[in-house]
Amino acid sequence: MTGFIIFLLIVVLLIGYTVTIYNGLVRTRNEVKLAWSNIDVLLVQRHDELPKLIDVCKRYMQHERETLERVTQARSQVETARQSGDVTSVNAAEGALRSGLANLYAVAERYPDLKADTLFHNLAARISALETAIADRREIYNDAANAQNVRIETFPDTIIAGMFNFEPARLLKFDAAQTADVDVGMAFSK
Repeated sequence: MTGFIIFLLIVVLLIGYTVTIYNGLVRTRNEVKLAWSNIDVLLVQRHDELPKLIDVCKRYMQHERETLERVTQARSQVETARQSGDVTSVNAAEGALRSGLANLYAVAERYPDLKADTLFHNLAARISALETAIADRREIYNDAANAQNVRIETFPDTIIAGMFNFEPARLLKFDAAQTADVDVGMAFSK
Protein backbone atom coordinates (compact mmCIF):
# COMPACT_ATOMS: atom_id res chain seq x y z
CA MET A 1 0.00 0.00 0.00
CA THR A 2 2.79 2.47 0.85
CA GLY A 3 4.49 1.64 -2.48
CA PHE A 4 1.27 2.44 -4.36
CA ILE A 5 0.93 5.81 -2.58
CA ILE A 6 4.54 6.68 -3.39
CA PHE A 7 3.98 5.65 -7.03
CA LEU A 8 0.79 7.71 -7.18
CA LEU A 9 2.59 10.70 -5.62
CA ILE A 10 5.40 10.44 -8.21
CA VAL A 11 2.86 10.28 -11.06
CA VAL A 12 1.02 13.33 -9.72
CA LEU A 13 4.31 15.24 -9.37
CA LEU A 14 5.36 14.32 -12.92
CA ILE A 15 2.00 15.40 -14.31
CA GLY A 16 2.20 18.67 -12.37
CA TYR A 17 5.74 19.28 -13.58
CA THR A 18 4.71 18.54 -17.18
CA VAL A 19 1.78 20.95 -16.91
CA THR A 20 4.06 23.64 -15.49
CA ILE A 21 6.54 23.25 -18.36
CA TYR A 22 3.75 23.17 -20.94
CA ASN A 23 2.19 26.35 -19.53
CA GLY A 24 5.58 28.08 -19.60
CA LEU A 25 6.05 27.11 -23.24
CA VAL A 26 2.59 28.42 -24.09
CA ARG A 27 3.40 31.68 -22.31
CA THR A 28 6.65 32.18 -24.29
CA ARG A 29 4.91 31.28 -27.57
CA ASN A 30 2.21 33.88 -26.84
CA GLU A 31 4.84 36.49 -25.96
CA VAL A 32 6.33 35.95 -29.43
CA LYS A 33 2.89 36.35 -30.99
CA LEU A 34 2.27 39.53 -29.00
CA ALA A 35 5.65 40.98 -29.98
CA TRP A 36 4.91 40.22 -33.64
CA SER A 37 1.48 41.80 -33.30
CA ASN A 38 3.11 44.99 -31.99
CA ILE A 39 5.40 45.10 -35.03
CA ASP A 40 2.43 44.40 -37.26
CA VAL A 41 0.56 47.43 -35.90
CA LEU A 42 3.49 49.70 -36.74
CA LEU A 43 3.91 48.18 -40.19
CA VAL A 44 0.24 48.90 -40.89
CA GLN A 45 0.64 52.49 -39.71
CA ARG A 46 3.68 52.98 -41.93
CA HIS A 47 1.82 51.26 -44.78
CA ASP A 48 -0.94 53.84 -44.39
CA GLU A 49 1.46 56.82 -44.31
CA LEU A 50 3.53 55.94 -47.38
CA PRO A 51 0.83 56.68 -50.01
CA LYS A 52 0.42 60.15 -48.52
CA LEU A 53 4.15 60.77 -48.82
CA ILE A 54 4.18 59.48 -52.38
CA ASP A 55 1.21 61.69 -53.32
CA VAL A 56 2.99 64.76 -51.98
CA CYS A 57 6.12 63.79 -53.91
CA LYS A 58 4.16 63.22 -57.13
CA ARG A 59 3.15 66.86 -57.17
CA TYR A 60 6.78 67.91 -57.42
CA MET A 61 8.63 64.95 -58.89
CA GLN A 62 7.06 64.57 -62.35
CA HIS A 63 10.16 62.93 -63.84
CA GLU A 64 10.93 60.51 -61.01
CA ARG A 65 8.25 57.93 -61.74
CA GLU A 66 10.64 54.97 -61.34
CA THR A 67 11.64 55.99 -57.81
CA LEU A 68 8.03 56.44 -56.76
CA GLU A 69 7.01 53.13 -58.33
CA ARG A 70 9.85 51.34 -56.53
CA VAL A 71 8.60 52.62 -53.16
CA THR A 72 5.02 51.70 -54.05
CA GLN A 73 6.05 48.17 -55.07
CA ALA A 74 8.15 47.72 -51.95
CA ARG A 75 5.24 48.92 -49.83
CA SER A 76 3.04 46.30 -51.46
CA GLN A 77 5.64 43.58 -50.85
CA VAL A 78 5.86 44.48 -47.16
CA GLU A 79 2.08 44.38 -46.85
CA THR A 80 1.88 40.95 -48.53
CA ALA A 81 4.68 39.59 -46.33
CA ARG A 82 3.14 41.14 -43.22
CA GLN A 83 -0.22 39.56 -43.91
CA SER A 84 1.36 36.15 -44.44
CA GLY A 85 3.18 36.44 -41.11
CA ASP A 86 6.32 35.03 -42.74
CA VAL A 87 9.27 36.58 -40.92
CA THR A 88 11.71 35.74 -43.72
CA SER A 89 9.53 37.47 -46.34
CA VAL A 90 9.16 40.51 -44.09
CA ASN A 91 12.96 40.70 -43.79
CA ALA A 92 13.39 40.80 -47.58
CA ALA A 93 10.50 43.19 -48.18
CA GLU A 94 11.69 45.56 -45.46
CA GLY A 95 15.09 45.75 -47.15
CA ALA A 96 13.51 46.76 -50.44
CA LEU A 97 11.30 49.35 -48.76
CA ARG A 98 14.13 50.94 -46.77
CA SER A 99 16.22 51.11 -49.93
CA GLY A 100 13.32 52.68 -51.84
CA LEU A 101 12.74 55.27 -49.11
CA ALA A 102 16.43 56.16 -49.02
CA ASN A 103 16.35 56.69 -52.80
CA LEU A 104 13.16 58.73 -52.52
CA TYR A 105 14.69 61.04 -49.93
CA ALA A 106 17.86 61.37 -51.99
CA VAL A 107 15.89 62.26 -55.14
CA ALA A 108 13.72 64.69 -53.17
CA GLU A 109 16.90 66.63 -52.44
CA ARG A 110 16.78 67.88 -56.06
CA TYR A 111 13.36 69.50 -55.56
CA PRO A 112 13.57 72.67 -53.44
CA ASP A 113 9.80 73.18 -53.42
CA LEU A 114 9.27 69.64 -52.15
CA LYS A 115 11.94 70.08 -49.46
CA ALA A 116 10.08 73.20 -48.30
CA ASP A 117 6.67 71.50 -48.22
CA THR A 118 5.40 71.23 -44.62
CA LEU A 119 3.25 68.20 -45.33
CA PHE A 120 6.27 66.41 -46.81
CA HIS A 121 8.33 67.21 -43.71
CA ASN A 122 5.55 66.03 -41.39
CA LEU A 123 5.03 62.76 -43.28
CA ALA A 124 8.76 62.10 -43.52
CA ALA A 125 9.11 62.72 -39.78
CA ARG A 126 6.16 60.42 -39.04
CA ILE A 127 7.62 57.64 -41.19
CA SER A 128 11.03 58.11 -39.57
CA ALA A 129 9.42 57.84 -36.11
CA LEU A 130 7.63 54.66 -37.21
CA GLU A 131 10.94 53.25 -38.48
CA THR A 132 12.47 53.84 -35.05
CA ALA A 133 9.49 52.25 -33.31
CA ILE A 134 9.65 49.24 -35.64
CA ALA A 135 13.34 48.82 -34.80
CA ASP A 136 12.52 48.94 -31.09
CA ARG A 137 9.70 46.42 -31.46
CA ARG A 138 11.93 44.19 -33.58
CA GLU A 139 14.33 43.98 -30.64
CA ILE A 140 11.49 43.03 -28.29
CA TYR A 141 10.26 40.43 -30.77
CA ASN A 142 13.73 38.90 -31.10
CA ASP A 143 14.07 38.75 -27.31
CA ALA A 144 10.74 36.91 -27.06
CA ALA A 145 11.65 34.58 -29.95
CA ASN A 146 15.01 33.84 -28.38
CA ALA A 147 13.39 33.07 -25.01
CA GLN A 148 11.00 30.65 -26.72
CA ASN A 149 13.81 29.01 -28.68
CA VAL A 150 15.96 28.57 -25.57
CA ARG A 151 13.08 26.92 -23.73
CA ILE A 152 12.36 24.61 -26.65
CA GLU A 153 16.02 23.56 -26.84
CA THR A 154 16.76 23.06 -23.13
CA PHE A 155 16.14 19.96 -21.07
CA PRO A 156 13.53 19.00 -19.86
CA ASP A 157 11.44 21.56 -21.78
CA THR A 158 12.63 20.07 -25.07
CA ILE A 159 10.81 16.83 -24.27
CA ILE A 160 7.49 18.56 -23.62
CA ALA A 161 8.01 20.92 -26.59
CA GLY A 162 8.56 17.93 -28.85
CA MET A 163 5.51 16.10 -27.52
CA PHE A 164 3.26 19.10 -28.18
CA ASN A 165 4.90 20.28 -31.45
CA PHE A 166 6.20 23.64 -30.24
CA GLU A 167 8.07 25.23 -33.15
CA PRO A 168 11.07 27.54 -32.79
CA ALA A 169 10.39 31.18 -33.64
CA ARG A 170 12.31 32.86 -36.44
CA LEU A 171 14.35 35.89 -35.54
CA LEU A 172 13.93 39.11 -37.49
CA LYS A 173 17.35 39.71 -38.97
CA PHE A 174 18.19 42.65 -41.18
CA ASP A 175 21.53 43.37 -42.78
CA ALA A 176 23.46 46.53 -41.93
CA ALA A 177 21.97 48.51 -44.83
CA GLN A 178 18.47 47.66 -43.66
CA THR A 179 19.09 48.66 -40.06
CA ALA A 180 20.73 51.98 -40.89
CA ASP A 181 18.37 54.82 -40.06
CA VAL A 182 16.94 56.72 -42.98
CA ASP A 183 18.32 60.16 -42.20
CA VAL A 184 15.46 62.42 -43.18
CA GLY A 185 16.93 65.42 -41.38
CA MET A 186 20.20 65.22 -43.29
CA ALA A 187 18.39 64.95 -46.61
CA PHE A 188 16.48 68.18 -46.02
CA SER A 189 18.96 70.29 -44.09
CA LYS A 190 20.19 72.17 -47.17
